Amino acid sequence: MLHLTENKGTLLLTCNTGQKIAFTPGKTALCVGRGEASYTMSHGRFRFSEKLLYKTVLRLAEFGMTDSGAALRFESGDKETELTAFFTAVGDRLDVHFDDIRSRGGLNRMWLRLPAAENEHIYGGGEVFSEFDLRGQKGRVWVAEHTHPAAISRKLVREKLSGPQPDHKEPFSSYETYYAQPTFVSSRKYFIHSDATAYCGFDFRHKTFHELEIRQIADLHIGFAKSFPALSGLLSDLLGRQPELPDWVYDGAILGIQGGTGIVNKKLETVKQYDTAVAGVWCQDWEGRRITAFGKQLMWNWKWDETLYPGLDGAITAWKEKGVRFLGYINPFLAVEKDLYAYASARGYCVKDRSGRDYLVKITTFPAAMVDLTNPDAWDWLKGVIKENMIGFGLDGWMADFGEYLPTDCVLFSGEDPAIVHCTWPARWAKLNREVLEETGKLGEILFFTRAGHTDTVRYSVMMWNGDQHTDWSFDCGLPSVIPATLSLAVCGFGLAHSDVGGYITFPPMQRSEELMIRWAEMSAFSPLMRSHEGNKPEENAQFDASDEVLKYHARMSRIHRALKPYLKAAVKENAEKGVPVMRPLFFAYDEEKAYTESTEYLLGGDLLVAPILREGAKERTVYLPEDEWVHLWSGKTYGGGTHTVAAPFGQPPVFYRRDSAFAELFASFVL
Repeated sequence: MLHLTENKGTLLLTCNTGQKIAFTPGKTALCVGRGEASYTMSHGRFRFSEKLLYKTVLRLAEFGMTDSGAALRFESGDKETELTAFFTAVGDRLDVHFDDIRSRGGLNRMWLRLPAAENEHIYGGGEVFSEFDLRGQKGRVWVAEHTHPAAISRKLVREKLSGPQPDHKEPFSSYETYYAQPTFVSSRKYFIHSDATAYCGFDFRHKTFHELEIRQIADLHIGFAKSFPALSGLLSDLLGRQPELPDWVYDGAILGIQGGTGIVNKKLETVKQYDTAVAGVWCQDWEGRRITAFGKQLMWNWKWDETLYPGLDGAITAWKEKGVRFLGYINPFLAVEKDLYAYASARGYCVKDRSGRDYLVKITTFPAAMVDLTNPDAWDWLKGVIKENMIGFGLDGWMADFGEYLPTDCVLFSGEDPAIVHCTWPARWAKLNREVLEETGKLGEILFFTRAGHTDTVRYSVMMWNGDQHTDWSFDCGLPSVIPATLSLAVCGFGLAHSDVGGYITFPPMQRSEELMIRWAEMSAFSPLMRSHEGNKPEENAQFDASDEVLKYHARMSRIHRALKPYLKAAVKENAEKGVPVMRPLFFAYDEEKAYTESTEYLLGGDLLVAPILREGAKERTVYLPEDEWVHLWSGKTYGGGTHTVAAPFGQPPVFYRRDSAFAELFASFVL
């Protein structure tokens, strides 16, 4: 429990770890100010400019104890600006509420500095692909499109001239992400979370302090714990937790297939010959498709395309009788060529531009309208579309895509400032989908998974997927990027995530090889959900049925995923009940320096250590094992802590289990 006490004119915060933080009048300070920002969006990515009108230092003038904690009054040297912070101890969490008492024109900027230790590591900020430990980095918290056309072009030119460069990374200062969240976790076992929805900047480059820039006066929450599982539980008490997954998702792979009912049937017959465990088929083009310069994309009209998928209504029933669920796709846009848009536009259900017309956002090469999620009638209408055209039609799940494209120069039905609403858009989209499941009684039966996110996505979304990876081995955007992305989500409170087996973004010569498909399937088998994607250019990518070899190893990994069902269900249950993520960093269980910097291995639940093959052509991998007794999953050989090189032929990724695991008998059954 945290305690706030007064001691000789100083306010002391005493943590459960024994640490004491002093707030002393005249010494404790923060900065506040007022600014005007402008944003320019292109294809979901943003350019920012900031005009700072003024910035001033506030020092603690006085404090007083209250029934719930303490009230701290800060003022500027010229007495022109005054702010009160109300501290409330809630168990092991300190909640801080700010009240702007007096300022010039109102405050909308604040800068906070937190003490830093020399060997401290920092994680979080949402979903970060290229880095896990953010110490030494400066970046932003702002929801945006992660893929960068200019960066892809530079990459293609660079690799054409010099060949593949998987270790090359774009500068972290240019990084943007689908899922941005103002939450950070320290290796010193504390978290800090801001309730801000405006743009935030973070700077972890300094030796003695961390600095957070928040373009909003927003409340803060700081939690302290003696262990990382306890800290994760404390954070999830604040932000929420994901429910347990439907039972059927563990029954094998979900096959990403496009092109029509006949193609689905043909591919199901093919994988059956290899004894592939199939939990479902995911047909993102169930509602139709469009061909663009980018590749095969979708026709965003959320109902069955009878021409592309003849007899789909009956096929869904037949597949389900065989244990194969059908999953589709939806997002909060509408295709302007189709009838759902005509209906929504006529009723004012779309986000407007400043002239009162529907705001058309360019997506790759085509424009689309956005349903205004601040309009209650539009909200209910879109929920009705999902209930009737998807659940009523027989879908057992869907990808709830996008959410990161709200322009900051639009006009919303609610009258809210789009720059303040922007980051909340994916969370509102997740909430809409969640309400559909709750209102139809399908939560726990139907699965939806989201790409974009912000704070409330933690409590509303059922599962994340890692978005549009490149179909390559690059550490910033390809197969290896899945691990830091998943782990950064995990420390921010989202404990259920998976990736597209094989990646998505394809531009020759960057395209998916059979080897990449096999290695990605190996990693995904050791995650909560195993689901493939054909990519934006399916014909140029190796699929799960590309050859006899790919079929054989994909089938093997699907059966392994199914065999892990009791273990995965237990880990998912722990996440739902205690907020401990399923895929978690090594330092959640091992207080070793290497554990704090390892970003290419992960713990799956509490007992499995997974070190996927991340290098093209590799047949072995050097693995770091924390101090414990580890058993190699495939050979049964026991290893101690330290660095070990293990063989990793196809179908045998480096995976180890703790010898004293309660699931040791299950794991021992995998020995070849």
